Amino acid sequence: MKASLNRYWQMPAIVTGVMTQLCMAGAHAAEEYDPWEKTNRKIFAFNEFMDRNLLVPVAKTYDAVTPDAVDAGITNVFQNAMEPLTTVNGVAQFKFSQALSDTARFIVNSTVGFFGVFDVATHIGLEKHHEDFGQTLGYWGVGTGPYLMVPFFGPRTVRHAVGQGGDYFTHLSYTYFGDNLGEDAAMFGLKAVDFRSDLMASEEFITGDRYLFIRSAYLQRREYLTNDGKVENEFEDEFGIFEDE
Repeated sequence: MKASLNRYWQMPAIVTGVMTQLCMAGAHAAEEYDPWEKTNRKIFAFNEFMDRNLLVPVAKTYDAVTPDAVDAGITNVFQNAMEPLTTVNGVAQFKFSQALSDTARFIVNSTVGFFGVFDVATHIGLEKHHEDFGQTLGYWGVGTGPYLMVPFFGPRTVRHAVGQGGDYFTHLSYTYFGDNLGEDAAMFGLKAVDFRSDLMASEEFITGDRYLFIRSAYLQRREYLTNDGKVENEFEDEFGIFEDE
């Protein structure tokens, strides 16, 4: 366990090093946001194959046998577990009142909401926010970096990918199961299947070139989150989505 934790403690130094490189190349990368498209498309094709032949069948089975109320409860539990991470990144962006609200959400849903199964906080007016380390890096001026497709995990920008390292390190500090890799894998698998199941209804909106559609949707969504809803249209709007958010 000590050896595992030592590897995790090394992560901030790695993140800091990559952040420095991103700051130097950020402005140019924002304009040339998919310079690795040829490689990205190959990884995308691999991900699509794995999704079609592995994750989608499992997600469809999960959707068919899981009652809606149970499915919603599982989704709520995973979302509630991310609230401390949202709070930490809110503080890092000087959003103190929002961070207090997010802390209250976590306390309410973890107690009255039975460990997050029920989203009581939303019903009493505590709005849900989404903040991650990638957004925090953007707040502090780190450029997005090129778009990339990660095997198994899907679309990212370099900044978001680096930010997820910070998110993982933070999240690990309060959800670490120890050295039981079986429990870790089971929880990760359930989260992936639950997330994929929730995306099923959105499939019908994907038209034309799936790679371009997903790239456009992802980049606009990340821009929307980083700018707190103030979209600056830096990226080409190939399909006109997210215009009303």
